[in-house]
Amino acid sequence: MESRDLRGWIRAAEALGELKKIDGADWDVEIGAVTELGHHRGEQSHALLFDHIKGYPDGYRVLSNTLNTTKRLAMTLHMDTNYTRLQFVKDIKKHITDLEYLKPEVVKDGPIMENVIEGKDIDMFKFPSPKWHELDGGRYIGTGSVDITVDPDEGWVNLGTYRVMVHDRDTLGFFISPGKQGRIMREKYFARGQSCKLAVSFGHDPLLYLAGGMEVPYGVSEYEWVGGLQGLPVQVIKGEYTGLPIPASSEIVVECEAVPGEDHNEGPFGEWTGYYASNMRPEPTMKVKRLYHRNNPIILGAPPTRPPCEFNYMRCFMRSALIWQELEKAGVPDVTGVWCHEAGGSRLLTMVSIKQRYPGHARQAGMIAAYCHAGAYLGRYTIVVDDDIDVTNNRNHPPQLERIARSNHSHGAARAQFAGCHRCLQALRMDERLSPRRRIKS
Repeated sequence: MESRDLRGWIRAAEALGELKKIDGADWDVEIGAVTELGHHRGEQSHALLFDHIKGYPDGYRVLSNTLNTTKRLAMTLHMDTNYTRLQFVKDIKKHITDLEYLKPEVVKDGPIMENVIEGKDIDMFKFPSPKWHELDGGRYIGTGSVDITVDPDEGWVNLGTYRVMVHDRDTLGFFISPGKQGRIMREKYFARGQSCKLAVSFGHDPLLYLAGGMEVPYGVSEYEWVGGLQGLPVQVIKGEYTGLPIPASSEIVVECEAVPGEDHNEGPFGEWTGYYASNMRPEPTMKVKRLYHRNNPIILGAPPTRPPCEFNYMRCFMRSALIWQELEKAGVPDVTGVWCHEAGGSRLLTMVSIKQRYPGHARQAGMIAAYCHAGAYLGRYTIVVDDDIDVTNNRNHPPQLERIARSNHSHGAARAQFAGCHRCLQALRMDERLSPRRRIKS
């Protein structure tokens, strides 16, 4: 049995009644604008398949808005598609806790080998890479992509989702945020004066994209994590230029070489915060050495837009489940809910509900949620509430959100900010680290 590819995912979304096909859109901002409109429809949105794109052959397509509803996300995870938010987070937690990793299966051939291009015949402009936002510095083929790298010291393969910009026919830019595994691996090669060989897939089962954007345990390849989730190994082909495992059923794959010092201006790019977080600046580039693509290829697009959006929404569920799992592993009892709020892009605001058992229980839950592996990166605020609060219900949020809005943001730069419901705060009153001015009175 073969693992699902992007076309199989499209058929499954269509069977759910959650796919819309759009003909005649322009790659220049129009696809991005329609995608953003879809993002903000939330649970009423559809996956969007763009075809007959202006200036491109029929069949050269872009798929976006894949993981913006619980049904599509559950289908992607090979789970039941009838959940409330909190039930879904609980089941994801169980799903990933019971996970048995499966190594990828190396095969000799697959759909990705339908077209193999090298040398002067490589042209990355043959694909309808969108300019997603009006002020973007260029066209981004990689938003739902995965960069495939191998650690030069430990030998394990990482798949990470990082933005990829088209510079010219065979040059791509790839910005990776500090602290991400792909960047750490790249820096290891560069520090030795070596080039970094990597592969990038631009169209695959959205489960691979989801894995590439999550905090999979260190040293575990996303291929193995996905294999465990779907119950069968991901089929891969050994790339001829890099030797790296590439998805056998991907739509588009490039094998590249990044050379230290060969930087090029990259960006700006509208990011998941809802604004342009940085200006144009030099970033590493990669030269495409070998290009693979299927007939009538499909780009998987997952551009960030103003939150809440698809880019963040699927991470709300996954990161909530991961934090909940880490709370339990740390021995925090009676956690009844975790929600990484979509207004904070799944990172900036985390809410935890507990059945409080002892003084310090709320602070313990808040500290661990804020500083665990899944919660620490860009974490800003953690709210701990009682178990009668549904943390996933946007209409049921406690008044502590108002306190956060008025809070002194200088504290957030030094340590996490904690808020709690009235009963949870009873346990915090005697904490001497709270200044009298900031102590909340009952």
